[in-house]
Formats: sequence, structure tokens, C-alpha cells
Amino acid sequence: MSSPHATGNGGRTGTGIPVAAATPKAKMSKRQKAKISRGIQYGLLVVIAAVIAVVADWPTLIDTFGRVDIAADMFPDVITKALKNTVVFTGLGFILGLVIAIVLALMRLSSVGVYRWIAFVYIEFFRGLPALVVFLVMGFGLPVAFPGFILPQLVVIMIALALVSSAYMAETIRAGIQAVPKGQVEAARSLGMSSSRAMFTIVLPQAMRIILPPLTNELILLTKDSSLAYILGSSVDGRELAALGRAEIVNSANLTPFIVIALCYLIITIPLSYLSRVLEKKYGSADSGVK
Repeated sequence: MSSPHATGNGGRTGTGIPVAAATPKAKMSKRQKAKISRGIQYGLLVVIAAVIAVVADWPTLIDTFGRVDIAADMFPDVITKALKNTVVFTGLGFILGLVIAIVLALMRLSSVGVYRWIAFVYIEFFRGLPALVVFLVMGFGLPVAFPGFILPQLVVIMIALALVSSAYMAETIRAGIQAVPKGQVEAARSLGMSSSRAMFTIVLPQAMRIILPPLTNELILLTKDSSLAYILGSSVDGRELAALGRAEIVNSANLTPFIVIALCYLIITIPLSYLSRVLEKKYGSADSGVK
């Protein structure tokens, strides 16, 4: 005897209700979903780029930012003077800041409480101040506070950049020193080295290799901070990139010099960024956690 639920012809039950298809739906894999998602994103980017290309007023943009004659008039001064001065200011500020930062890092790790307190106050103070304020104080505050005490502009810029960068680099260096295994110091002490000699001959060289990538990033930031030197004023030969760009914009009543100056900054920062990535792959990076 057949069951009352057996199906007959046409795929129907005994009550005449059609049987649902039993074939399961195929699910997309994660790779397929990711491929579709990327396709949608690329499509949106193409649409946005097309809208911008159609809507933008290209003749006005070119006349405002792309005057070849104005850009040509900036050469060779933009390279031989402005770019050179920017590199000099940044290099001197970075070297002085690195020296100060090493001292501060050692003070932060010192067993003497007063040294730790002084370093902590310095670091927190200059990390909390905008770089613009530091430049204003160094350029205009010190001559007012100490009449007759006038430093050359190069020295003022170098000190201002060093004060800005040293507070950040000090924490990076401290993190690098703490990343060196303590067994290195213990081994050096067991050989009769003093604490200071072990620090400068064993620990610091290893720490510097660890922190090279973040220090390179700090150099990039310092290059951009050097643009604040324009607020101090300068002679024609003493202008850096920002000062020259500002003067050319005033003279030409056009914004093309901004594009030229931006390209010059990229000439400096892009190789440094590449160097930072290479060093990070080779040595790794310390987690400074300070920016």
C-alpha cells in the first residue's frame, strides 16, 4: 500500500501541492565578493573622475595654477637658493635636534629623579606647542626679552627646528633604547664596562638601527616645518621654498608658484619616504607611540 505522502505525476503530493525545488543556491566565495566590491569602487572612482573632468573650468585652472612663463621665471633661483636653503635649514635643525634628543632620552631613563623630571617637562612642553609659536618666540620674543642679544637668522631657524623636533625624537630614541635586550648591558657590565660606556658603545648603536625608520619620518616632518621660517623674513639669498613662493605669488598675482614650490618639496620628501620604507624593511621600526 502506497504512503499518503507519496508524490505522483507532475511532482505533486497527494493533496495536489507542488513540491519545492531541492537544488541549493550556490554561494559566492569571499574572493568573488571582494572582486565585485573592488569593481564597484573602481567604477565609482571613474565616475567621480569623469564628473570632475567635465565640470571643472580647465582654462581658469590652467591660467591660475599652470602658467608656464611664471614657473620658468622662478628658475634657477628656486633650486639654487630656495631648495638649497630648505635642505640646509632642515639638515642643521635635524642634527642639533638629534643631539638634544639623545640627551633627553638618556635623562628620561636616568635613575636621578631630577633629570627625569626636567626631560619630561621639556618633552611635554615642546610637543604641546605649535611649531609656529616656537618660531615666533625665537624670532621676535628673544630679542625683546634680551635686548642686544641678536642671533643670525640661520641660527634662529636651526634652534627653532631643533626644539620642535627634539621633543618627538627623544621619545622615539627612548623607545629604541628600551627595545634593546637588557642582556646586552649585563654582558657588557660583566666584561668590566661602565654603564656610560656600555650605553654609548653597545646600546645606542643598536637602538639607532631600530629607530632609523621613525627618525626618517621625523626628517620629512621637519622639512615641512622649515616652511615656517618665512615668518621671520629673509634676504633674497636667504629665502627658503615657502618664502620664495610667497614673494613670487605677490609679484605675479598668480598661484602658479605654489605648484612649483609643492613639486620642490616632493623632490625632497618622496626619496625620504622611500628611504624610510627601505630602512623599515631592513631593520624594522620601534613603536614610539609619540605621534
